[in-house]
Amino acid sequence: MRSSRATNPQMRRILLSSYLGSTIEFYDFLLYGLAASLVFNEVFFTGLDPVVGTIASFGTLAVGYLARPLGGIVFGHFGDRVGRKSMLVITMTLMGAASCVIGMLPTTAQVGALAPVLLVVLRVVQGVAVGGEWGGAALMALEHSDKERRGFSSSVTNMGGPSGAVLATAIFGLLSLMPESAFMAWGWRIPFLLSAVLVGVGLFIRLKITESPLFVAAREQAEAGAAAAPAKPPILVVLTRFRREVVLSAGGGLAAFTVQSLLATFCIAYAMDAGHSRSAVLAVGAATSLVHVFTIPAFAVLSDRVGRRPVMLGGVAATVVLIHPVLLMIGEGSLGLLFVGYLIANPILQASMYGPLAAYTTEMFGTRSRYTGASLGYQLSTTLGAGFAPIIGASLLASAGDNDPTYVSLFVAGVAVLSGLAIWRAAESRDRDLDSDDAQAGRVEATARPEAVAVRA
Repeated sequence: MRSSRATNPQMRRILLSSYLGSTIEFYDFLLYGLAASLVFNEVFFTGLDPVVGTIASFGTLAVGYLARPLGGIVFGHFGDRVGRKSMLVITMTLMGAASCVIGMLPTTAQVGALAPVLLVVLRVVQGVAVGGEWGGAALMALEHSDKERRGFSSSVTNMGGPSGAVLATAIFGLLSLMPESAFMAWGWRIPFLLSAVLVGVGLFIRLKITESPLFVAAREQAEAGAAAAPAKPPILVVLTRFRREVVLSAGGGLAAFTVQSLLATFCIAYAMDAGHSRSAVLAVGAATSLVHVFTIPAFAVLSDRVGRRPVMLGGVAATVVLIHPVLLMIGEGSLGLLFVGYLIANPILQASMYGPLAAYTTEMFGTRSRYTGASLGYQLSTTLGAGFAPIIGASLLASAGDNDPTYVSLFVAGVAVLSGLAIWRAAESRDRDLDSDDAQAGRVEATARPEAVAVRA
């Protein structure tokens, strides 16, 4: 058995690469969400009722999430065949290019209907890029890690989400202090154009890391046996041997992504309707996202101690109980309550479900199809959870009237229950041996360990 342990300097470089790469990708991806909440309804969807314009703007946001599973399949295929590292270089370059072009797009007032069409096309490119990024970044950290630290190591990739949010919110918030006319005319473009600098830094670090040792070993084994049995495409392996694992991984992340997406987009407009200024909401979002960066690995470390399932199920239960009070605080009009609501929702509720999620998802699959399987499950979860949550939230809030979040709370609680059922049905993966290509959902494990049978029952 080949050890997946990396040397300390090498491991630090790998973790830094996964963290910075994910931060840059999510900076670009979440920056779009901020712009969709505050700018695009007036720049690309002019002439519509304000509520309709906001919903249309969130619709383009959802397109990016719809494209993420495609990115997971495409880059997962080549990541399982060619290697993790090369795919990560491509995804980062693709995302940076799409973001820069968004920053240079003409508006609807300048070119008419072509403007929103181009916006949607670039959002699809962003979705494909981030769909391929997460799986590779998570696997590079996980497959280099010691078994007892896999939860923490893979969570470094998930730390990039709130880190990107902090960066995007801080830059966007500072620029929003400009005079309104200047900000809407050209100020909003600057954060998108800055992604070129960030991508350059990220690529410099990413090109220095080594390929995953588990992948190298699996590729050598596959090449040795290729003459006797040609390898199936990874997506066929996933869809024939790992169908259940894809469903459980996708279902397990639904609640985490629903909460994340609502806070990053829907809750901004919701809080502003309650009387908060745009700069105040963005400042609170940035401050609590900074705390979120540290609570994600904290919950992941806890999952290394007690298991992925107990930590995530605790987060699901807390979300069902607390989501309505949280939304009431955000919509109350008090700055203090706004901060407390965001602080409970992101660094505690979302992080408890999201911190262990990378390990929970990736440990289900065998090495030769892990990039494809983990990416597909994760990206389906983001598409179904995060992609449609802002549209559903805005529609439910409008139907309730008076800025009443009751319907939205019931929606989030229902999604959390679905996630809880998926996590409960999954086998605990903390102690699973990832060197085996049969490392999936406990089918091998259940025959060897009676407690695994009990978990599945």
